[in-house]
Formats: sequence, C-alpha cells, structure tokens
Amino acid sequence: MTTIGSRWVWILGWCVLGLLWAETGAAAGKYWDFPPLPAPHEYGNVLISRTSVENKIKPVLFPHWSHRAKFSCRVCHFELDFAFATNKTEITEAENRNGLYCGSCHDGVRAFGHTEGNCERCHSGYGSTDAEKFEVFSRPLPAAPFGNKIHWGYALEDGLIRSAYSLFHADEKPMDFDRELELQAEWTYVPPAYFPHAKHTPWLDCANCHPDIFNVKKKTTQHFSMEYILEGKFCGVCHLRVAFPLDDCKGCHPRISR
Repeated sequence: MTTIGSRWVWILGWCVLGLLWAETGAAAGKYWDFPPLPAPHEYGNVLISRTSVENKIKPVLFPHWSHRAKFSCRVCHFELDFAFATNKTEITEAENRNGLYCGSCHDGVRAFGHTEGNCERCHSGYGSTDAEKFEVFSRPLPAAPFGNKIHWGYALEDGLIRSAYSLFHADEKPMDFDRELELQAEWTYVPPAYFPHAKHTPWLDCANCHPDIFNVKKKTTQHFSMEYILEGKFCGVCHLRVAFPLDDCKGCHPRISR
C-alpha cells in the first residue's frame, strides 16, 4: 500500500472511531442521567398525598430512614400491603384507625396513635425531616458514599440496627438462600453486575420481587438494562430513591473503575 493510501486508511479509521465514540457517548448520556440526590436526611422521604390535598389536608411525610432501623422492607411492603409506588396504596384514615396500614403500628401502644393531637406528626405537608435528628441517628452507623450515607446492610449485619423481619411472627426468619446471579452488562468495558440474594432476603420477601417485578421465565434477564431501571422498573423500583441509589455503581458492578 502506498504512503498516501496508508494515510487515508489511518484518517478514515480515526473518523470511524470518532463517530462511534460520539454515538456511544450520546447513548450513555441517556442511560446515565440519574435522578438528582437529595440531602442524606431527605433521601427516601415520601410525601403521601393520594387524597390529602383534595380534602384540604396536609400530605403525610414518610421518612424511610427512621422506620427501616426498626422494620424490614418486608413488613410494610408484604405484610401490610403497601405498594412500592408512591400514592398507589388506598390508605384511608378509617382503615388506619381499624389497625390497617400505618395503624398496624401507630395504635397508641407500639407507636403514637391516630389521635387528634398527633395529626401533624405525620400530616406535616413537606418533604424534609430534621437534619440534626438524622445526624444523631446516623452517627454510630457505618458510612456509605450515597443515599442516606448509611450502609444499611452492614448496620444490620453488625447488629447496630434490629429491623424486624415480621411484625406478626417473632420467630419468622429470612429464607437461607445465597444464590448470586451474574448479569452481563450491555456496554463494552463495563464489568458484570451481581445480584446477591443473601443481601436482599433479610429485608424482603421473595414475593416482593417475584413474579411481578422480576418474572425471569417470562421476561428473561436480557431486559434488566439501565434504560428500564432508570424508568423505575426491575432494580429501579428500589434503587432510585430508597435503597442505595444508582450513583453507587460499585454497589452492583463491584469491578467497575468508577
């Protein structure tokens, strides 16, 4: 090949690489546009306002961090039948007073009850919690880089918190299931993601994930892409605004360089 021909091949090769990089970068921008993270004491806070506003009542502020130290996710999202999506559970004051939903704990015995003097303790109408109270709460717990800045898994394993697995059966324990799934990434040079069942079973019931969120036989693991996760599907049901956020890449892709 002539010198001129070699030069054109070299130039053409770099142009192709440039186009591929631009296309990949644009696509990555779409996939990696994570939701903004609130302050640690506000991360995981939920405003419940399914019927409050239309009835001229302040919405309820629910801080996950102050509850998950006492109860596993399973208690609320399996035993008490709270939907994962905000404002999808048909909670009413009457049902709470009858011992359902929030009333399962807020009965005046286990936790403060549904009395007139306590209304604004829940119906506060804003999405923030006391930063100083959270600082005192989080100080003795193991640190994490994102979310509440608390490593909840280590806190539970080390006995620093005691999140009850069941509200109704004190002797019920998580399933002893330690199967780890390796999920190949769709991006070149991105190492696989790993799903450790053993890290999730102390917090969740199998029925929380299967079959509604992860129907592996029907949907296959090929659908577990970042595009769907960022839409709040699959892992994104929890790992967008409550469990450690997607910003913690190493949480799922432990061999990633980021």
